[in-house]
Amino acid sequence: MSRISVRGFAVASATAVTAVGSVVGVASGSTAQNNDAEATAVADTTLLADIPAGQQAQVQTASLTQQADAQAIAADASAKKDAEEAARKAAAETAVAKKAAAEKAAEAAAKARAEAKAAATRSTRDSSSFPVQGSYTVAQIQAMARQMVAADQFQCFSNIVNHESSWNYQAVNASSGAYGLFQALPAGKYASAGADWRTNPATQIKWGLNYMNERYHSPCGAWSFWQANSWY
Repeated sequence: MSRISVRGFAVASATAVTAVGSVVGVASGSTAQNNDAEATAVADTTLLADIPAGQQAQVQTASLTQQADAQAIAADASAKKDAEEAARKAAAETAVAKKAAAEKAAEAAAKARAEAKAAATRSTRDSSSFPVQGSYTVAQIQAMARQMVAADQFQCFSNIVNHESSWNYQAVNASSGAYGLFQALPAGKYASAGADWRTNPATQIKWGLNYMNERYHSPCGAWSFWQANSWY
C-alpha cells in the first residue's frame, strides 16, 4: 500500500474517532475525553499536512470507496445465504406436499378398487339357490347371471361370455380342452365353485365372477384386459 493510501486510512479512521470522541465528551462533560479529542485532531492535522493538499480529497474518497465495497460484498453474501435458505425451505415444503398428495391419491385408488370389488360381488342370489334342471337355454343362463352379477358389471361380464362360449355352458375347445361358459383350462378349475360344475351353469357363473373379481377387481376390469389382449 502506498504512503498516500496509508495516510488516507489513518485520516479517515482518526477523523471518525475524533468525531465520536467529541460527541461523547460533550455529552458526558468529561474534560479528559475533550483533551483526547483535541489531541487526536492535532494528530489528524499533522497526518493531513504530510499529504499534498490536492491529494487529500482523493485519499479520503478512496478510503470511503473501499469501505463501501466491503459493505456491499457483505450484503451480497448475506442476501445469497438468505436466498439459499429460502430455496431449501420451499423445496422441503414442496416435497411434503407431493408426498401428501401421492398418499391421498393412493388411498382414493384403494377405496375405489374396494368399492368396485364390493359392487361386482354384490348379488341377489347365490348359485345354490337356483333349481337344478336337466338342460338350460341361453336365456335361462343369462337370467341366472343377471341375478348373480351386479347390474353395472353385467354388460362387461356378458361381453366376455359371448366371446368365450356364446353362453354355451357345455362348450368344449377341441384342441385345448377348455370348457364351459368361460373356457376354463383345465376344466377342473370350476370345481372350486361346486361339484356340479359340468351340469350347472350357475356354478360356472359363480366361478367366472370370482375369477374376474380376484384377478381384475371386477368384470369390467377383466373386459378391459380382454379387449387389449383377446384373452383374460
